[in-house]
Amino acid sequence: MLRIDNLSYWEKNSYFRNLDFVVIGSGIVGLSTAIFLKKRHKDCRVLVLERGYLPTGASTKNAGFACFGSPTELFDDLKSSDESLVWETFSNRYFGLQTLFNLISRDQINYDQCKSWDLISSHVVNEITPDFIKYINEKAHKITGIKNMYYEDPSIASRFGFQQLNTSYCNSIEGSIDTGKLIRELHKQAILHDVMVLFGIEAQNLQSSEQGHIINTPFGEIHASKCIIATNGFAKKWTTEDILPARAQVVITNEIPDLRINGTFHIDKGYYYFRNVNNRILLGGGRNLNIAEETTEEFGLTPQIQDKLDELLKNVILPEQKFEITDSWSGIMGIGKSKSPIIKKIDSNTAIGVRLGGMGVAMGSQVGKTLSTLL
Repeated sequence: MLRIDNLSYWEKNSYFRNLDFVVIGSGIVGLSTAIFLKKRHKDCRVLVLERGYLPTGASTKNAGFACFGSPTELFDDLKSSDESLVWETFSNRYFGLQTLFNLISRDQINYDQCKSWDLISSHVVNEITPDFIKYINEKAHKITGIKNMYYEDPSIASRFGFQQLNTSYCNSIEGSIDTGKLIRELHKQAILHDVMVLFGIEAQNLQSSEQGHIINTPFGEIHASKCIIATNGFAKKWTTEDILPARAQVVITNEIPDLRINGTFHIDKGYYYFRNVNNRILLGGGRNLNIAEETTEEFGLTPQIQDKLDELLKNVILPEQKFEITDSWSGIMGIGKSKSPIIKKIDSNTAIGVRLGGMGVAMGSQVGKTLSTLL
């Protein structure tokens, strides 16, 4: 192992000396933070550290939903959270997407305003009423200026061939993106702004003082004036705030000729979600089957959830089509009792932006923009 102490003068000078900011984590939040830091302080030296050879958490392991509020999710949130907080979160998600699109053009990340549907199973009591749809439309209109964003769509099952459904509710301005392209484009933007990004270096702990930070890594110490933590579901080691890791398991099928399903879809209050990706069905979720086991920082798959995803594909989503699951993976989100992210200063030289609650695509860039102003 080549330690930092043993690097050449040129290497130390180029990457490790006189660092103004170290950002820990190279996902949507981390890269956005670094870009906005350089926009605000053109001459500052910014280094992003990532422990994996790719972003390790959820930024490239999710379903790629724009994800700013489905009717059943809003209904569930309003039962358990303060009304003003629910709509504040909705607003943050909606305008967070605009921040993302100001950084990266929609075309570069295959953004498709394809709509989303909440699918209501035939064996589930439907709690959504016309009055509730009217209420959320009025609230959404005040925030976005868009009228009648939500509506009931009972034709969805016959249109796309789904079974075991009662009805559905549409969000007409929801969309999907390619999150692999998103991270690549954010990385490109970071490099264009003269941000340094190093992969395969884990920040193990921090030693803080008024003079700055010593970041301990397996390769030796890195010194920086200020540090920003953007590790989302892996943030428990850095803070005592209310945050827990939440594993999400995902599968994708082989290419299915003439697949007519188009859009993004939620089942069971968003615990399951799927979409068409290049004529394949990407399906994720099932954490609700075993919350305790899925509250983990460990990547992995479990037979219980994988079997449930296969069952949904066979019986609900693709009931009359042959398919094979070609890939399975998992990602780690950061969640808590509140759906609001944690964005705060830990001390005069340290800030943290974590607990995106599975909404990193929608809120990540805005969280990064806010973090860039704290120190």
